[in-house]
Amino acid sequence: MTVGTAGPMEGVKFGYGLDLSRCVGCRRCVYACAEENNQSRKNPQIHWIRVLEMDKARGVDVNHSDIYYDAAEVPRPGHFYMPVQCQQCRDPPCVKTCPVGATWKEKDGIVAIDYDWCIGCRCCMAACPYGARHFNWAEPDLPAAEMNPKTHVLGNRPRPKGVVEKCTFCIQRTREALSRLRGDLSRGRPEVREPAGPGKRDPPGHGMTKRVFILKEELATHPSFFYFYAT
Repeated sequence: MTVGTAGPMEGVKFGYGLDLSRCVGCRRCVYACAEENNQSRKNPQIHWIRVLEMDKARGVDVNHSDIYYDAAEVPRPGHFYMPVQCQQCRDPPCVKTCPVGATWKEKDGIVAIDYDWCIGCRCCMAACPYGARHFNWAEPDLPAAEMNPKTHVLGNRPRPKGVVEKCTFCIQRTREALSRLRGDLSRGRPEVREPAGPGKRDPPGHGMTKRVFILKEELATHPSFFYFYAT
Protein backbone atom coordinates (compact mmCIF):
# COMPACT_ATOMS: atom_id res chain seq x y z
CA MET A 1 0.00 0.00 0.00
CA THR A 2 0.98 3.63 -0.42
CA VAL A 3 0.18 6.49 1.97
CA GLY A 4 -0.03 9.85 0.22
CA THR A 5 0.65 13.16 1.94
CA ALA A 6 -0.47 15.65 -0.75
CA GLY A 7 -1.37 18.96 0.84
CA PRO A 8 -3.90 21.64 -0.15
CA MET A 9 -3.52 23.28 -3.54
CA GLU A 10 -2.88 27.00 -3.44
CA GLY A 11 -5.97 29.17 -3.86
CA VAL A 12 -8.47 26.29 -4.15
CA LYS A 13 -11.67 25.89 -2.12
CA PHE A 14 -13.36 22.56 -2.80
CA GLY A 15 -17.11 22.14 -3.02
CA TYR A 16 -19.54 19.42 -4.07
CA GLY A 17 -22.63 19.64 -6.23
CA LEU A 18 -25.28 16.91 -6.22
CA ASP A 19 -28.20 16.87 -8.66
CA LEU A 20 -31.17 15.50 -6.72
CA SER A 21 -33.22 15.19 -9.90
CA ARG A 22 -30.88 12.39 -11.04
CA CYS A 23 -30.65 10.37 -7.81
CA VAL A 24 -32.79 7.20 -7.92
CA GLY A 25 -31.87 5.87 -4.47
CA CYS A 26 -29.91 2.83 -5.71
CA ARG A 27 -27.23 3.27 -2.99
CA ARG A 28 -24.43 2.42 -5.41
CA CYS A 29 -22.60 5.52 -4.21
CA VAL A 30 -22.72 4.16 -0.65
CA TYR A 31 -20.94 0.94 -1.54
CA ALA A 32 -18.53 2.57 -3.98
CA CYS A 33 -17.53 4.95 -1.18
CA ALA A 34 -17.02 2.02 1.21
CA GLU A 35 -14.71 0.30 -1.27
CA GLU A 36 -12.73 3.43 -2.12
CA ASN A 37 -12.31 4.55 1.48
CA ASN A 38 -11.60 1.23 3.21
CA GLN A 39 -14.64 1.29 5.47
CA SER A 40 -15.43 -1.63 7.76
CA ARG A 41 -17.50 -4.21 5.88
CA LYS A 42 -19.46 -5.72 8.78
CA ASN A 43 -19.56 -5.91 12.59
CA PRO A 44 -19.47 -2.94 12.37
CA GLN A 45 -20.62 -1.98 8.89
CA ILE A 46 -19.71 1.66 8.42
CA HIS A 47 -21.04 3.88 5.65
CA TRP A 48 -20.02 7.50 5.28
CA ILE A 49 -22.96 8.17 2.94
CA ARG A 50 -26.59 7.66 3.94
CA VAL A 51 -29.31 7.87 1.31
CA LEU A 52 -32.65 9.15 2.60
CA GLU A 53 -35.96 8.36 0.93
CA MET A 54 -38.44 11.23 1.23
CA ASP A 55 -42.06 11.82 0.36
CA LYS A 56 -42.42 14.38 -2.43
CA ALA A 57 -45.56 15.73 -0.76
CA ARG A 58 -43.54 16.66 2.36
CA GLY A 59 -40.51 18.01 0.53
CA VAL A 60 -37.12 17.90 2.23
CA ASP A 61 -38.02 16.67 5.70
CA VAL A 62 -35.18 14.73 7.31
CA ASN A 63 -37.32 13.90 10.35
CA HIS A 64 -39.78 11.98 8.16
CA SER A 65 -37.25 10.28 5.88
CA ASP A 66 -36.52 6.56 5.60
CA ILE A 67 -32.95 5.26 5.54
CA TYR A 68 -33.97 1.58 5.53
CA TYR A 69 -36.04 1.54 2.34
CA ASP A 70 -35.75 -1.40 -0.08
CA ALA A 71 -33.22 -0.33 -2.72
CA ALA A 72 -34.40 -3.11 -5.02
CA GLU A 73 -37.67 -1.24 -5.59
CA VAL A 74 -36.39 2.23 -6.42
CA PRO A 75 -37.32 4.77 -7.46
CA ARG A 76 -40.70 4.48 -5.78
CA PRO A 77 -43.53 6.65 -7.14
CA GLY A 78 -44.13 9.77 -5.06
CA HIS A 79 -40.68 9.70 -3.48
CA PHE A 80 -37.27 11.26 -4.02
CA TYR A 81 -33.82 10.45 -2.63
CA MET A 82 -31.13 12.54 -0.96
CA PRO A 83 -27.62 11.27 -0.14
CA VAL A 84 -26.21 12.82 3.04
CA GLN A 85 -22.60 12.80 4.17
CA CYS A 86 -20.11 15.18 5.73
CA GLN A 87 -21.03 18.64 4.44
CA GLN A 88 -17.44 19.94 4.71
CA CYS A 89 -18.73 22.99 6.57
CA ARG A 90 -16.92 26.28 6.29
CA ASP A 91 -17.73 26.87 9.98
CA PRO A 92 -17.66 23.26 11.30
CA PRO A 93 -19.01 22.80 14.85
CA CYS A 94 -17.21 19.44 15.10
CA VAL A 95 -13.86 21.20 14.90
CA LYS A 96 -14.74 23.65 17.64
CA THR A 97 -15.67 20.92 20.11
CA CYS A 98 -12.66 18.59 19.72
CA PRO A 99 -10.65 18.87 22.97
CA VAL A 100 -7.34 17.67 21.48
CA GLY A 101 -7.30 19.31 18.04
CA ALA A 102 -7.59 15.98 16.23
CA THR A 103 -9.89 17.49 13.61
CA TRP A 104 -9.47 20.73 11.72
CA LYS A 105 -10.29 22.49 8.46
CA GLU A 106 -7.68 22.38 5.72
CA LYS A 107 -6.95 25.44 3.54
CA ASP A 108 -8.75 23.85 0.59
CA GLY A 109 -11.95 23.44 2.61
CA ILE A 110 -11.66 19.75 3.56
CA VAL A 111 -12.46 18.97 7.21
CA ALA A 112 -9.81 16.43 8.19
CA ILE A 113 -9.19 14.03 11.08
CA ASP A 114 -5.87 12.62 12.25
CA TYR A 115 -6.75 9.18 13.60
CA ASP A 116 -3.49 9.03 15.56
CA TRP A 117 -4.60 12.05 17.59
CA CYS A 118 -8.27 11.12 18.07
CA ILE A 119 -9.02 9.97 21.64
CA GLY A 120 -12.53 8.70 20.86
CA CYS A 121 -14.39 11.10 23.17
CA ARG A 122 -17.14 11.52 20.51
CA CYS A 123 -17.64 15.23 21.24
CA CYS A 124 -17.48 15.86 17.51
CA MET A 125 -20.28 13.35 16.92
CA ALA A 126 -22.52 15.23 19.33
CA ALA A 127 -21.70 18.53 17.65
CA CYS A 128 -22.28 17.43 14.04
CA PRO A 129 -25.86 18.27 12.98
CA TYR A 130 -25.64 15.96 9.94
CA GLY A 131 -24.85 12.66 11.68
CA ALA A 132 -21.75 12.42 9.51
CA ARG A 133 -19.31 11.06 12.07
CA HIS A 134 -19.04 7.41 13.03
CA PHE A 135 -17.34 5.76 16.02
CA ASN A 136 -15.48 2.48 15.65
CA TRP A 137 -16.88 0.40 18.51
CA ALA A 138 -15.03 -2.71 17.38
CA GLU A 139 -12.02 -3.65 15.31
CA PRO A 140 -12.93 -2.77 11.71
CA ASP A 141 -13.56 -5.70 9.39
CA LEU A 142 -11.56 -5.07 6.22
CA PRO A 143 -10.31 -8.20 4.44
CA ALA A 144 -6.84 -7.68 2.93
CA ALA A 145 -8.10 -8.69 -0.51
CA GLU A 146 -10.74 -5.92 -0.41
CA MET A 147 -8.47 -3.11 0.71
CA ASN A 148 -7.82 -0.13 -1.55
CA PRO A 149 -4.01 0.16 -1.34
CA LYS A 150 -3.86 3.78 -2.55
CA THR A 151 -4.40 5.80 0.63
CA HIS A 152 -3.80 9.23 2.12
CA VAL A 153 -2.61 9.98 5.64
CA LEU A 154 -5.71 12.14 6.26
CA GLY A 155 -8.06 10.06 4.16
CA ASN A 156 -8.77 6.41 3.53
CA ARG A 157 -5.99 4.68 5.40
CA PRO A 158 -7.47 1.97 7.68
CA ARG A 159 -8.83 3.29 10.98
CA PRO A 160 -8.43 1.47 14.32
CA LYS A 161 -10.98 0.66 17.00
CA GLY A 162 -11.88 3.54 19.30
CA VAL A 163 -11.67 6.48 16.90
CA VAL A 164 -14.21 8.58 15.03
CA GLU A 165 -14.19 8.61 11.23
CA LYS A 166 -16.09 10.42 8.49
CA CYS A 167 -16.11 11.38 4.83
CA THR A 168 -12.78 12.95 3.89
CA PHE A 169 -14.01 14.30 0.53
CA CYS A 170 -12.00 11.47 -1.07
CA ILE A 171 -8.89 13.50 -0.29
CA GLN A 172 -6.70 10.83 -1.88
CA ARG A 173 -8.49 11.50 -5.19
CA THR A 174 -9.63 15.11 -4.93
CA ARG A 175 -6.15 16.52 -4.52
CA GLU A 176 -5.03 14.64 -7.63
CA ALA A 177 -7.98 15.86 -9.77
CA LEU A 178 -9.50 12.37 -9.88
CA SER A 179 -12.88 13.36 -8.44
CA ARG A 180 -16.29 13.36 -10.13
CA LEU A 181 -18.67 16.22 -9.25
CA ARG A 182 -16.26 18.09 -7.03
CA GLY A 183 -14.37 21.23 -7.86
CA ASP A 184 -13.23 24.70 -6.97
CA LEU A 185 -16.03 26.92 -5.70
CA SER A 186 -14.54 29.91 -7.47
CA ARG A 187 -14.19 28.37 -10.93
CA GLY A 188 -14.65 25.19 -12.94
CA ARG A 189 -17.86 23.19 -13.38
CA PRO A 190 -21.08 25.15 -12.79
CA GLU A 191 -22.47 22.38 -10.58
CA VAL A 192 -19.92 23.07 -7.87
CA ARG A 193 -19.70 26.84 -7.94
CA GLU A 194 -20.87 28.58 -4.80
CA PRO A 195 -24.51 29.47 -5.47
CA ALA A 196 -25.72 33.03 -5.22
CA GLY A 197 -29.12 31.76 -4.11
CA PRO A 198 -32.18 29.82 -5.34
CA GLY A 199 -32.70 29.99 -9.07
CA LYS A 200 -29.15 31.11 -9.80
CA ARG A 201 -28.42 31.01 -13.53
CA ASP A 202 -24.97 30.09 -14.80
CA PRO A 203 -23.10 32.38 -17.23
CA PRO A 204 -24.21 32.36 -20.88
CA GLY A 205 -23.21 29.19 -22.68
CA HIS A 206 -23.72 26.77 -19.80
CA GLY A 207 -27.42 26.36 -20.48
CA MET A 208 -28.32 25.41 -16.92
CA THR A 209 -30.55 26.96 -14.30
CA LYS A 210 -30.24 25.54 -10.80
CA ARG A 211 -32.60 25.55 -7.84
CA VAL A 212 -30.10 25.24 -5.00
CA PHE A 213 -30.72 23.70 -1.59
CA ILE A 214 -28.38 23.67 1.42
CA LEU A 215 -29.10 21.13 4.14
CA LYS A 216 -29.94 22.76 7.48
CA GLU A 217 -28.90 26.14 6.16
CA GLU A 218 -30.45 27.82 9.19
CA LEU A 219 -27.67 26.45 11.43
CA ALA A 220 -25.09 28.70 9.70
CA THR A 221 -22.47 25.96 9.41
CA HIS A 222 -22.04 27.10 5.79
CA PRO A 223 -21.65 23.73 4.05
CA SER A 224 -19.53 23.32 0.93
CA PHE A 225 -22.02 20.66 -0.21
CA PHE A 226 -24.78 21.97 -2.49
CA TYR A 227 -27.88 20.09 -3.58
CA PHE A 228 -29.64 21.31 -6.69
CA TYR A 229 -32.28 20.59 -9.28
CA ALA A 230 -31.19 21.32 -12.83
CA THR A 231 -33.90 22.57 -15.18
